[in-house]
Amino acid sequence: MTEILVLAAFAAALFVCVALDVSVLIALCIGFFLFFGYGLYKKYSPKEVFSFALTGMKTVKNILITFLLIGVITALWRACGTIPYIVYYATALCSPQVMVLLTFLLCSLISFLTGTSFGTAATMGVICVTMANSMGIPILFSGGAVLSGALFGDRCSPMSTSALLVSTLTKTNLFHNIKNMFRTCIVPLILTIGIYGAIGFFIQPQGNGTNVREIFAAHFNLHPAMLLPAAVIVVLSICKVNVKIAMSVSIVVSTAVALTVQKIPFTDLLQTALLGFATEDAELSRLLSGGGMKSMINVILIVCISASFSGMFDGTHLLDALQTKITKLADKSSPYIAVLLTSILTSVIACNQTLAIMLTHQLSIKAETDSEKMALHLEDTAVVVSPLVPWSIAGAVPLACVGAPNLCMLTAVYLYLLPLWRLLGECRQKMKDNK
Repeated sequence: MTEILVLAAFAAALFVCVALDVSVLIALCIGFFLFFGYGLYKKYSPKEVFSFALTGMKTVKNILITFLLIGVITALWRACGTIPYIVYYATALCSPQVMVLLTFLLCSLISFLTGTSFGTAATMGVICVTMANSMGIPILFSGGAVLSGALFGDRCSPMSTSALLVSTLTKTNLFHNIKNMFRTCIVPLILTIGIYGAIGFFIQPQGNGTNVREIFAAHFNLHPAMLLPAAVIVVLSICKVNVKIAMSVSIVVSTAVALTVQKIPFTDLLQTALLGFATEDAELSRLLSGGGMKSMINVILIVCISASFSGMFDGTHLLDALQTKITKLADKSSPYIAVLLTSILTSVIACNQTLAIMLTHQLSIKAETDSEKMALHLEDTAVVVSPLVPWSIAGAVPLACVGAPNLCMLTAVYLYLLPLWRLLGECRQKMKDNK
């Protein structure tokens, strides 16, 4: 009973913060003291409970370094012109009939290259929605396409923090996980492309497009060398080079391109790496500002506190009773179904993707003993389910970046099709086994 009250109090704190539009970090801090207090209630010493929390944090220490590298790389890709170059030539393909589909494809490309849904929404997402709005395309469709595309790479990019978190939690190889993720996403991806492609034939857009190309052409020396930082990531990822090494090399290449092609002073690049890309031009700033180590501070704090929860849950056995029920559910149905239902519960409670992933893993760890299968289950459930919860920052922040309402979650079809396709496969297998 005490366990239920503690979890309910934490859930209430999360909901209040969301309702009042207060940082979720406040709720997480409240949760830290609640779970710390539970440990004291269970007769553990303060030193022991703190040790539990520290153990949880240690599980994500490597990811924190990656977060900082991602902050630097997304800022330098803006500064050296990698993102503007891709956008400049990709937007030449745009027409009202294919704009929704192209929004999904472009956001998928950028999210795969950068591994960040927030960064994708703040760059390519803003550009695509702006163009779609100018063409008279309802934001319900363009916003959903942005969210789907942003989470495509957030799930399976070698630079994705969620993919790194899953591989860390399950002690599996990141690149093996990515290979498995592509195997399960092929059909949902094709169906998503078909649906977004069909939407273009049913809407009647009007308008002339935006001046995005002119803005980038005026502020950047558009040179093919700007593709090198992205090419480095792709090539080294294919060669299965450690993601931190790949990003470090890309940062070096980005710096070289920025210095030689864009003629940016080195001191300005250091400031960009720390604080993010910024410019005095209002139009360019609206399209491209962001990144930098500073942009990752909030995420790092969320991950650290969430990781401490995992350690305290494990040390104090707070979730043992619920974990037992989930294991029994897996025995009656299947491990994937148990993980899927667990991810829905944790996503509703957690309000952020990181904690949803960690709680889902901890609650269902005995439901699936195969580490690689567990990693795939998490990627096909918690990672894509969390952004569909209106009060979760996983979906709310990307949509807010592009000025779209949360209603757009209804048209983020890729996020529905992926877990449903896996569920259909599980049901077919269950029926076959019962014959």
